[in-house]
Amino acid sequence: MADGTKAVVDTSAADGAADEAALAAAIDELADGTARATGADAPAKERPAARKGPDAADDTGDDTAAEDDTGDGPSTGGAAEDDGEDDGDGDEPAAATPAGSEETSEITAPLSASEIAAELAAGDAARRAAAAAEAAAKTAGKADPAAAERPPRDPQPTHDPRETATLPQTLPAPLRHSGDLIGHRYRLEECISSTETFSSWRAVDEKLRRAVGVHLMAAGHQRARQVLAAAKSAALLGDPRFVQVLDAVQEGELVYVVREWLPHASDLAKLLADGPMEPHEAYQMVRQVSDAVAAAHRRGQAHLRLTPRCVLRTDSGQYRINGIAVDAALRGLPAEDTDEDAERTDTRAIGALLFAALTHRWPFPEDRYDLQGLPRNVGAMAPDQVRAGVHKGLSDLAARALFDHPPHHAEPITTPEALVGAIALMPRIRQPEPELPVFTSPPRHNTHALPTAPNPTRVVAAPGTGPTPVAAPVRRAGRRLRRVVKVTAWTVALGAIGAASWQLVDYLRPGSSAVAAPQPSGTSAAPTSHTATHDPVAIPVAQAISFNPLGDGPEGTSVLDKATDGDPNSEWVTSWYSDAFGPKAKEGTGLLLDLGAPQPVSSVSIKLGTPATVELRMPGKGVGNPPAAKPKDYNVLGKESGTNLSYKLDSPVTTRYLLIWMTSLSKNPEGMAHAGQYQGHIADVKVFG
Repeated sequence: MADGTKAVVDTSAADGAADEAALAAAIDELADGTARATGADAPAKERPAARKGPDAADDTGDDTAAEDDTGDGPSTGGAAEDDGEDDGDGDEPAAATPAGSEETSEITAPLSASEIAAELAAGDAARRAAAAAEAAAKTAGKADPAAAERPPRDPQPTHDPRETATLPQTLPAPLRHSGDLIGHRYRLEECISSTETFSSWRAVDEKLRRAVGVHLMAAGHQRARQVLAAAKSAALLGDPRFVQVLDAVQEGELVYVVREWLPHASDLAKLLADGPMEPHEAYQMVRQVSDAVAAAHRRGQAHLRLTPRCVLRTDSGQYRINGIAVDAALRGLPAEDTDEDAERTDTRAIGALLFAALTHRWPFPEDRYDLQGLPRNVGAMAPDQVRAGVHKGLSDLAARALFDHPPHHAEPITTPEALVGAIALMPRIRQPEPELPVFTSPPRHNTHALPTAPNPTRVVAAPGTGPTPVAAPVRRAGRRLRRVVKVTAWTVALGAIGAASWQLVDYLRPGSSAVAAPQPSGTSAAPTSHTATHDPVAIPVAQAISFNPLGDGPEGTSVLDKATDGDPNSEWVTSWYSDAFGPKAKEGTGLLLDLGAPQPVSSVSIKLGTPATVELRMPGKGVGNPPAAKPKDYNVLGKESGTNLSYKLDSPVTTRYLLIWMTSLSKNPEGMAHAGQYQGHIADVKVFG
C-alpha cells in the first residue's frame, strides 16, 4: 500500500501451495539425479530465495520483500534487516554485493535434497508464526512492528500536535482581575486560590444568574489537555454526591473549567478548626464519602487528591466531594498505573480524613490543613492511641484504611468497595440526644403592676346582639352560651379575689410602703408612680459563634474568643471583602452569642475596631436551632452605627442567643492588614440583664 501500512504476511493459501509443490518437485529431481541449473541461467523459480543477499530485497517497501518474487521460500534475517533499513519510498536502489563475496557464493551454490527439505520445513514454520503474529496484532489493535520501524510515506510532519511532551511545563497562570468576563458568560468576582500554573475563582454565570467556580489555566501548558480530559470525564459521572463540572472549554490561549458552587457548604478543614468530630458525625462523613468514591471507581473514575478541602458538608448534613480527577490534573499529579494503585490511593485518603476527624491531628509528620502533624518515627498509630475517648470501631476502621500494616496485625483495607463493606458491618452509631434548655422560673413582678381583671359585663355582652327571641331549634346553642357565661363569671370572680388577697398581704407586710406612708390628704401633691428599679448585672457569654449563612463558611474561627474576653485591644475580625455589603453582594455577616441558657437581657454594649452598621437581633418564635437558622429568622431589637454601640431595650427580653449582625462595613485604614478592603472588627461585647 502507498501508506506503508501493509501487514507482514499477505500471501494467499494458493501461493503457499504453489511454493510447496515447487520445492517438492525440486526434491524429486535431485533424488532422481536431475541436474540443477546454477548461476544466472537457472530459472528464478529454482533459485533458493533463502540465499538471497540484501540486494535481492523487493523495493516496494512492503514486508513481502521477506520472500522472493515467486514465493519459493522464506527469507533469512538479512533480508528482513535490509527491509527495515530501507526508507520505504522505493527510490533508492539496494546496495550491490561485490562478486565473489560470501553472499554471492551462497546464492549460486546448489542445494541438496536434505537442505531443501529443511528449508521447506522452516518456511512452513515461519509462515505459521507470521500468520499468528499478524492475527494477534490485529486482535490487540497494535501496529505492525516492522511497519513502525519504517519512516512514514505521508509527506506531512510526523509530529502529533496533540503530543504534550513538547509543551512548556511551567507556563504561568493567566492574569485575570475581578470583573473580567470569561467565555462571554462567566464574570469573575473573587480569587479563591492561585498557584504558579492556575487560579481558582468565584464567579457569576450571567446567563443563568447563579454562582459558579472557575479554574483558569494557559492553553499552552503541558497539563492543559489533561485538565480538559479530566473535567469532561468528571462531567459524565453525573453523581449528585460530587460537585458537578458544568463546562470545560479551551478558548484561544485560555483553558477554563466551570464547576458548581455551594455557597452554604463548609469544607472538612473548617469543620475541624474547633476540634474533633463527635462519633456520629465522623461516622456519617466516612460512610457518605466512601459510598461516593466506591461508586466512582465502579465507573472507572478516581479522585487521586482527596483532602479535607475537597469534602464539603451542606446545611442539610449531606457530604459532597469536589474536584474528582480535575484537582489531580491541575496539580500535575501522575495518574496511577493500575486500577489497584488508584483504589489504594483513594482508600488511604479516606482513612486520613477519618483519622483527622477523630483526633484533630494530621496522620503524617507535616502540619497540613490547620492540623498539627504526628511526631516523626511513631509508626502506625490508631486514632485511639493518639487521643483518649475515640470510638473504638471508627479508630480501627481508620487505621485499616490508612496503613498498609495496621496495628495489632489487623487486615488492611485497600479498596473503597471493601471500605464500604467494613462500614456496613459496624454497629450503627446513633445521633446523640439534643440538649434540653435549662428551665428558669420567670421573674417575680410587682403585684401592683398586675393587669386588672376584665369586666365580666363586657364579656357577657359580646356574644349577644340584642334581646332577640331564641327559636326552638337553637335551644342547645343557648344552653351552651349560658354555660360559657357562668364559667367566665366564676373565673373572673376568682381572679378578683386572688388579686385582692395579694394586695391585702402586701399592705399588711411589715415595712411595706403602703403601711408606713400616711394616706395623702386632698391638698397634698400627687403621688409618684411606683416602678421597679435595679442595677444592670453582667451576663457572661458562654460561646461566640461565627454566623455567616450567606457566605462560604465560618469566619475568624481562631479568634472568636477575643470578642468576649473583656480586652478591647484584641479583636475578632471577619474575612475581607472587595466591596461593601448591599444588593449586589451578600446581606451581611455577624457573630452569634450563646449565653448558655435563657437569660433576661436588658442592654448590650459593643466596641468596634472600625466603624460599621450593626443590628442586634434575637431568634424569633419557632426557631429550633438558631445557629443553623437564616438571618430572616431573627427579630431586630436595635440598630446602631459607629464604633461604640449601645443597645438599651425598653423592656427585658428572655433569650439564650443574641446575634450581632453587621450590615455595612468600612474600609481598613492604611497601615492595617488588608488596607483598602472592607472588613469587620469586633473588639469587645458586654451583655447585661
